[in-house]
Amino acid sequence: MIRKTQSGIAAQPPEKRIALFTGAYNHVVDGVALTLNRLVSYLEAGSTPVHVFAPTIANPPIEHAGVMTSVPSVPMGTRPEYRISVGMGFRAMRELRRFKPNIVHIATPDLLGLQALMYARLRKIPVVASYHTHFSSYLKYYKMGWLTGFMWAYLRWFYKKCEHLYVPSASMAAVLEEHGIEDGVELWPRGVDIQRFSPERKSMEWRRGLGFKDDEVVVTFVSRLVVEKGLDIFAEVVRRVQSEGANVRCLVVGDGPARSMLVEQLPEAILLGHLEGDDLPMAYASSDIFFFPSETETFGNVTLEAMASGIPTLCADATGSNSLVLHDKTGYLCPGRDVDSFSKHIRCLFDDPERRARMGAAARAEAETYSWRLILGRIDSYYNQINDKNSRRTLAG
Repeated sequence: MIRKTQSGIAAQPPEKRIALFTGAYNHVVDGVALTLNRLVSYLEAGSTPVHVFAPTIANPPIEHAGVMTSVPSVPMGTRPEYRISVGMGFRAMRELRRFKPNIVHIATPDLLGLQALMYARLRKIPVVASYHTHFSSYLKYYKMGWLTGFMWAYLRWFYKKCEHLYVPSASMAAVLEEHGIEDGVELWPRGVDIQRFSPERKSMEWRRGLGFKDDEVVVTFVSRLVVEKGLDIFAEVVRRVQSEGANVRCLVVGDGPARSMLVEQLPEAILLGHLEGDDLPMAYASSDIFFFPSETETFGNVTLEAMASGIPTLCADATGSNSLVLHDKTGYLCPGRDVDSFSKHIRCLFDDPERRARMGAAARAEAETYSWRLILGRIDSYYNQINDKNSRRTLAG
């Protein structure tokens, strides 16, 4: 956009320079890290400079996009695969000053995010934030529910200081609104690579190689193996339908501290650990049902990948999933932790192959509306709004 200054000389908003602060970028493979890496790749392909500030480890599992400066961090208690930032540190502060951002994007409201917020406000740099983790929903799994009120009070204070807050789903926006967070909220859903995740990846030969029989209905779970993903419900529902005579067998993709619990409860399940490359889309497409009872998602990347792979999805009727799954069309939504409802609906899918095929095709069609290029272009347009607004303020001043 070109404007005229008071002197009549045409002016353009300055080049966008984005400083991104996140708690997960290359040290753990999860939805947050993968989404933010995609964003940085997209922005840099469009010649927008980005500098990422995040914790890391030696030999990280992700070859990260763009320029990253590590920040001081410590392992997270019972989840040592994650890191908790303990501030920005001298080196990161020096790099931040050298980079001279004109937009600060905070993807984590922790101590790192708080310091980034204070840095930006002191220098009158606009701040935006993105909401990736449904923090309050995690507390009950770690017997910390007493912190819920304090957490929401802090989040209200934090996000009130931001010009935009990007949320991944309308259902997540509704939850935030219930807790008094509504100013500047903008929708930023996640995308899916519909070429990579496709029904065409299905391979009966691959299934047989894992030991599955052709007449078995393969029920698949893909995620980090942690208690807050509803693994206990997954196991209980599968055991129940198996006891009722359903020829169901499980495929589990992912790793984490709850792996041993799952092995104990579902000893016949095939656990493949973390998959990359062609193996992950093949695992989805070669399954019959995707079952994901998690209540802690803000969006549900794995659900969208399963939909793109052309299989029906059975999910908790909770934030994230209920913005993706069209009940009784692309799959089913059940009340969280309702074993009876999950069991009933998994039997509906097990008993009716034609229903599975019909819902799988509908799921694929719905997933095709989530193009990464459109999704990432949306947040770039939000940045442009902020940059243009800040430029007008500068000219007016």
